[in-house]
Amino acid sequence: MTGGRNTKWVLLALLFFSTVINYLDRQALSILATTIQADLGMSDLEYARVVQVFLFAYAAAYVMAGRVTDWLGARVALLLFVGWWSLANIATGFVRSAFELGAARFALGLGEPGNYTVGTKVVSEQFPAPQRGLALGLYTAGAMIGATLAPPLIGGIALTYGWRSAFWITGVAGLLWMIAWYLVYPRPARQTATAVTAAATAEAVATPALDTPAAPAPAVSMKGVWGRLARDRTVWALVASRAVADPVWYFYLFWFPKYLGDARGMSLAAIASLAWIVYVAADIGSVGGGLISGRLVKRGMSPVRARLTTMIGAACLAPIGMLVALHPPIPLLLALACVVTFAHLTYQINLTAMTVDLFPSRYIASVAGLVGCGSALGGMVSAQVVGHLVADGNFDRAFVLMAFLHPIAVLLAWTALRKAKRSRMTLVGPDAEAVAAARG
Repeated sequence: MTGGRNTKWVLLALLFFSTVINYLDRQALSILATTIQADLGMSDLEYARVVQVFLFAYAAAYVMAGRVTDWLGARVALLLFVGWWSLANIATGFVRSAFELGAARFALGLGEPGNYTVGTKVVSEQFPAPQRGLALGLYTAGAMIGATLAPPLIGGIALTYGWRSAFWITGVAGLLWMIAWYLVYPRPARQTATAVTAAATAEAVATPALDTPAAPAPAVSMKGVWGRLARDRTVWALVASRAVADPVWYFYLFWFPKYLGDARGMSLAAIASLAWIVYVAADIGSVGGGLISGRLVKRGMSPVRARLTTMIGAACLAPIGMLVALHPPIPLLLALACVVTFAHLTYQINLTAMTVDLFPSRYIASVAGLVGCGSALGGMVSAQVVGHLVADGNFDRAFVLMAFLHPIAVLLAWTALRKAKRSRMTLVGPDAEAVAAARG
């Protein structure tokens, strides 16, 4: 369903706050890693395995989260996802061993992907093409706000009440958020894809997706969707691009605070007071990246080409992070890290917007789920690699490795655009005209 002008912005605001909570829950572990390792007697490799377990669950759940979102609809699906991950985060505060920590983070990983499959679907249904990059950037900025708030907030709670309380408090915040989503989301959204009326289908045929939000379309069986997705080379090129690029973000999310403590000798209080700066830059990239490509669309560039152009610029900036290996002073170190996180979120937002531009709304959560799975798989592999690279306390090789990933990823994204010209998936159904226009 497509809500009114005010409704779509209220829903976007709620998605923003759910994303803030999502990242507070996720980032709490990396902020408190050194403290938790000391309390539970964990080595760096054991910490790396806990990160891997989370990302493995995250990758596996991403695939099904997309189908669950398309099946249940955004309202019910997000209630399910947020409730699950909030309880898992609360459980993290009760762990007594590395194994229990891994189990709690595994459970967290099963729930968190749903926030992004639901968000992508809401943007696809509620916003026209010129606004999609901005809408995706605004709600995704919640991730960066969460990552920005995490060092001072999580660190402050831990220093005052103990590290376990940080997980309990942020978990309860998610449960409280569910009340607002339940009350605000329009009731018609409760109908599932199988209950969409013929009138809605007729509206989808008559309304090009690039001019207005995409209306619901008839349901396709899960088997049919998976078959089409599996044969679509555009999907796999997008998956590969995220798999290559996102390890950079996971590195700055899970390892950068630890680098500041272990390699640069900063205390938990110092990390809490400074690390947030890096994630503010990511906020700017999230919103700014969407604005840049949106402005190019308004100037007449096709949506997909506008996204790709912005991504190329971001991929040229990201390699500057290798200069961290030269051990610059802390202010310069933070500036370099800011450039990388800004570039990555600019890249990520536009890759997501490209996905929304290329695929019909009835498939979009499923496609987003596969692309997100690629992200998590890339992060899972990189966690093992980084764990070995930094096992002796030397992070230099990891920063150099990260510098090469965005240029490779943008080549894969360019391949996705070329393959879209031969894609069957994007040419099926009432959105075919809009997709053809999106290619430019």
